[in-house]
Amino acid sequence: MASLQVSRLVLSSSSSSSIPKAAVSIPKLPKFNVMVPKIPIKKQTLSVKEESFGLESLPLPLKQRRDSDPIQRARLVAVLEEVMDRIEMHKNIGDQRNNWNSLLLSSVNMITLTAALMAGIASVSVHGGDSITAVKIASTVLLTSATSIGALMSKIQPSQLAEEQRNATRLFKKLRTELERFLRENEEVSEEDVKEAIQRVLALDKAYPLPLLGTMLEKFPEEFKPATWWPENKQRNPRTGLAKGWSQELEMEMREVARVVKSRDAEEYEKLGNVMLKVNRFLAISGPVLTGISAVSSVFIGQDSGLAGIVAMTCASLAAIVNTLEHGGQVGMVFEMYRNSGGFFSLLEETMKSTEKRENGEVFETKVALKLGRSLSELRDLAKRSNLSQVKANEFASKLF
Repeated sequence: MASLQVSRLVLSSSSSSSIPKAAVSIPKLPKFNVMVPKIPIKKQTLSVKEESFGLESLPLPLKQRRDSDPIQRARLVAVLEEVMDRIEMHKNIGDQRNNWNSLLLSSVNMITLTAALMAGIASVSVHGGDSITAVKIASTVLLTSATSIGALMSKIQPSQLAEEQRNATRLFKKLRTELERFLRENEEVSEEDVKEAIQRVLALDKAYPLPLLGTMLEKFPEEFKPATWWPENKQRNPRTGLAKGWSQELEMEMREVARVVKSRDAEEYEKLGNVMLKVNRFLAISGPVLTGISAVSSVFIGQDSGLAGIVAMTCASLAAIVNTLEHGGQVGMVFEMYRNSGGFFSLLEETMKSTEKRENGEVFETKVALKLGRSLSELRDLAKRSNLSQVKANEFASKLF
């Protein structure tokens, strides 16, 4: 028994001493103290704001320009919308006034000829009693109304009114195209661009007014004056500068063309405009005067002499002819066409003589040639011939004196 207990103790001690030494001898890892730095969140957010926006580092005019660009662009778009609205208004009113011309002309001629026929019947049947008196009174009333309508047509000139609205529609369409191209090609819009567009709209409103009362253009001025539909003092954008394609030779050519246009075409259209003004004034006065004489003569139909009936019928027939020539021939429209052409030459001369060139020189030369109905070679030959004639005239004058 004693020997068994000893052997158990030896085995247990040997096993317990050998197993842990072989299996659990793991080296201990050294302890590391890792110091994590704190991130300065507030400073980082402030630096991000400065990098993302950075407005404090910009000069004040640049900040104001960035803030105002969207506003100025929106203002220019608003001007464009008003221009499109005016195009529709002028087109509709032009159609209406063209209808006025045709309807009033047919009505006044029908009234005049009917009254002339009734005056003839009344003058032939002198002894008809009450029936002839009724015909005479009706003829007088119709001729009086024809006189009033003819005087109104001569005053407002419906054909000229229609031509004014057609010109306004065309010029507003041109302005719309220019504004749309400007918005498409330029990202930045300045306040000067908006002011220039507004001034052009107001100049067109003044040149071609819509209402008749108060603002209607004078149809019979004392002298012929070309139309002016552009601002007198144009607000130019200084950032555009000089465009490409301009040379000293081209500038001299444009100035010579402007001188030729002023001395030849503009003066010729001014003479023709004065002629049409006199013709229109004569016809505008003659029509109502003839119908008025016819109306007064119809009152004396049935007297001892048959002269009253002859005068009434003759004057009424002549009045119908005069009204047809004036309003059917649209003399007022022809006068307005000459007035608009004179304005075109004035604008062309002013543009060519301008010292500030905002458009490419070659493009501008092409536009001028097409507007004058010439090719580029013909335009250059015109400038050269005019320059040579001017030089010869100066030489001849120097020899004389």
